[in-house]
Amino acid sequence: MELEVRHLRALCAIADTGSLRKAARQLGMTQPSLTTQLRRIEDTIGGRLFSREVTGSRPTPLGRSVLCRARPIVAEMSALLTEVRLEAGQAAGARLRIGSTGSRAVAGWLRRLRVRYPDTDTTIHIDVSANALLQMVAANQLDVAFVHEVEGVPLRVPEEVRRRVLVAREPQFVALADTHPAAARHTVHLADLATDQWMVDPSVDGEGPGLRRVLAAAGVSPRVVYGDYLTAAELVASGEVVTPCQPTARSRQGMAVRPLSGDPLTVRLFLASRAMTAAGARSSGAGPSEGSLDVDALFGDLADAYFEIAWASDAYRKWLVRNESPLLRLHDARLPDPLTDPLPDPLPDPLLGVGLAGPADGS
Repeated sequence: MELEVRHLRALCAIADTGSLRKAARQLGMTQPSLTTQLRRIEDTIGGRLFSREVTGSRPTPLGRSVLCRARPIVAEMSALLTEVRLEAGQAAGARLRIGSTGSRAVAGWLRRLRVRYPDTDTTIHIDVSANALLQMVAANQLDVAFVHEVEGVPLRVPEEVRRRVLVAREPQFVALADTHPAAARHTVHLADLATDQWMVDPSVDGEGPGLRRVLAAAGVSPRVVYGDYLTAAELVASGEVVTPCQPTARSRQGMAVRPLSGDPLTVRLFLASRAMTAAGARSSGAGPSEGSLDVDALFGDLADAYFEIAWASDAYRKWLVRNESPLLRLHDARLPDPLTDPLPDPLPDPLLGVGLAGPADGS
């Protein structure tokens, strides 16, 4: 077998994620397929490139040597493809490439962007891995990405990426069966769930370590199992597991969504863009590729879309009122209907405590 760029890209993905499962998800492959591919690569090279440990996959000395040579090749190929696609896109018309981890705000964001840029080809890339999306922004494969960062488990933010914070500390709620005794309360204490089985998705960056940190701080040690959030609803409704969830999550039949007392589990929501476009000038209807990317406008539309779904969520709305959240100031100003009303200027940064942060900025 001859090594190809796709093989080198797979090696880089395994090293960057530290997990065959996460790398497979990032590459759009199944884990068994990636495992087989890795074995063939190692057979071709003549040695083990990764050691399989309990905590994940780590490069061997030979693996580090191969990666040092593979990364420049992968980067050059990615740059070549990006430049060619960019030229093709400019010839075809304006394009806007946005990415996001799972969020109910995305639909409203897209709706507003299509109104703002009616002649622009706007595309969306959804990935459970925030780190993967940040890498795509840095590599100019995405223009912006809306991601979340679990408190206490920092993301790997490339130097080329700048962050504009939407919500500094979004509380994570808990999804549990509506027959669970704790579901009868307005807020749930972690101690009330100490004997329950918790489920987290290991593919979501930071979720597992973040939950374990919070449980340990609360002095409880329930069993934590791994699964896919997309298929967890039935297990929650049947009382088999409880799961962390976004405060905007919809309750389904047999399931209740409740805030956690004291908000021990939080995430930071931010919009990521490349440094060279982060200070883009405001435009009035022009497509993003016709000039500097207007991150302010993209951020303003995202803020409107986020508050729209936040206020529509019964549990989150009550939490916002009870905690006198700064987000409530947005409710005093009427949210425009992007299909009928003119779009306002983006929301001022002080309203949400927004700041433009570099990779080392913790604000």
